[in-house]
Amino acid sequence: MPTIDYLAIGWPALIAVLSLGYLLGSIPFGYVLTKMAGLGDVRSIGSGNIGATNVLRTGNKKLAAATLLLDALKATVAAVVAQLVFGENAGLLAGFAAFIGHLFPIWLGFKGGKGVATYIGMLLGVAPLMVLVFALAWLSVAFITRYSSLSALVATLAIPIVLWILGVEEAALITSAMTAITFWRHKANIERLIAGTESKIGKKG
Repeated sequence: MPTIDYLAIGWPALIAVLSLGYLLGSIPFGYVLTKMAGLGDVRSIGSGNIGATNVLRTGNKKLAAATLLLDALKATVAAVVAQLVFGENAGLLAGFAAFIGHLFPIWLGFKGGKGVATYIGMLLGVAPLMVLVFALAWLSVAFITRYSSLSALVATLAIPIVLWILGVEEAALITSAMTAITFWRHKANIERLIAGTESKIGKKG
């Protein structure tokens, strides 16, 4: 990936890239899909988030899978379109903006999901091989600990580290910011992990 000069694309293009990413990222697929399926407002159950994990609490696995896929792809589309229109240097910015849009969607009073799926989607758009790194880290931690939240946190932490090792400093910097935000959004999960009360994968109740 080439060195990124964010201002080289020009202010109008920069604003367009950020707006494109944010608006695509703001599409609350979990909220929309559950509403369309007649399951009510997904924000009224579980964690109150609009992500796939909370959609799964409705008992509809297909809807949760669709939410996961769409929440990822909105960041992928943002990154790919930005690269095609404004050059590949714009992909990281659009993907990051989509990530922010998912966390703080304008349509839902800036209260969105936790961002893991959109994080993966951003990687798919700008650095597809990093998706494999993410998957390997997630699966390894999940196999050992059975904690989905911990697996996601370790996977997001691994990405900027690997990118720094590979010398892709710009992508490492942006994903570092995304990782920090992801940890912040998982504050409650981290507290439960420390207390030993976090739910494990496959555990009911």
